[in-house]
Amino acid sequence: MARARKRSRLILTAIAALILGAALVAAFWPQPILVDFGEVTRGPMRVTIDEEGRTQVEDIYVVSTPVSGFLERVAVEAGEPVIARETVVANMRPSNPAALDVRTREQARTAVDAAQAALRLAQADKASAEAANELAIIDLDRVRQLASTGTASQAALDRAQTNARASAAALQTAEAAIAIREAELANARAQLIGFDDLALAQAINEGFGDETPLHAPVNGRILRILQESEGVLPAGTPILEIGDIETGLRVVVDLISSDAVRVEVGDPVEIVDWGGDLTLLGTVDRIAPFGTTKVSALGVEEQRVGVTIRFESPVEDRPSLGHGYRVEARIIVWSEDDVLRAPSAALFRDGDGWAVFRVDEAGTARMTPVTIGRNNGIHVEITEGLDGGEVLVLYPPAGLAEGELVASRALGDG
Repeated sequence: MARARKRSRLILTAIAALILGAALVAAFWPQPILVDFGEVTRGPMRVTIDEEGRTQVEDIYVVSTPVSGFLERVAVEAGEPVIARETVVANMRPSNPAALDVRTREQARTAVDAAQAALRLAQADKASAEAANELAIIDLDRVRQLASTGTASQAALDRAQTNARASAAALQTAEAAIAIREAELANARAQLIGFDDLALAQAINEGFGDETPLHAPVNGRILRILQESEGVLPAGTPILEIGDIETGLRVVVDLISSDAVRVEVGDPVEIVDWGGDLTLLGTVDRIAPFGTTKVSALGVEEQRVGVTIRFESPVEDRPSLGHGYRVEARIIVWSEDDVLRAPSAALFRDGDGWAVFRVDEAGTARMTPVTIGRNNGIHVEITEGLDGGEVLVLYPPAGLAEGELVASRALGDG
């Protein structure tokens, strides 16, 4: 009985030792590191520069007031089509003069009195010149009769003729002086005209017409109304802007100067995230030769270069796109149809070069140096080190070393 009890304890002890040993082996047995996998493949690859841009009509025409005057309320609306030299976009008429203060009005009245006195003086001078001219004509007739009978000498006749011509010239001078004084009087009276004078309104309507129409200078659409309400405006005041959205619309992108030097005129562009379902096509048309300093949203100063993109897609593909709209421009600076490519997330630095962790058939990570070409942030061009079809470790953990076991995180989670 005692011997059987002793044998049972030995068996239980052995079983417990085996279980403990198995647990220890399982606890300290090397476990694969869970990682993400990617594959080296062949296929198309391109490098793009993505930047937010704005649509802009290349040639914007500003309709301004040609002279100072009263602008009537602008009746046209933004977006309306216009025809060059036919569509009336605004109307102007002469403005009434400003009211006179007491001192200015009194000065104007004094000027009128002085002008009237000067006119009376000129009229008196004319009367005197007329009397002198009549006397000179009578003397000339008398001397001519005497000269015909030989009573008067030729010298007396010459003097009479000279006096007649001088008196006629004096009469013409007096008449001209009257015209000058009448103009001065009219000018002095004009200084008395105020904005409430009905005579002025009648003179304006008779002299200048009711309205002066302003026509659209080009075909296109009204982009923006700058001055909608009526009022008195000086010459050169902008009223509205006109542009051709159908044929003159462009996309302007401000690139960082380090990106702008990689762009060339003629590079293809894809315009996305503009609100439509289609991807619009374009071409780099112009690169600004100078950069400007701009402050980013984070307060960092950046050198930006303006790049103008011309639409290649037909107008029918963008019927609702207008001036000043936000778009996303994707400039393609390099592309190839058949490239050996690897996920960019598999790369890490190895000294001065690059390397990846290649996973062999046994699930072991093998560090492999590689030589890379272009990198678009998603894929990287592999020029040396890989052949295609290899499985790579994505986002290699800092503790991953050569020869360690790895397994797919996706399989481990499942």
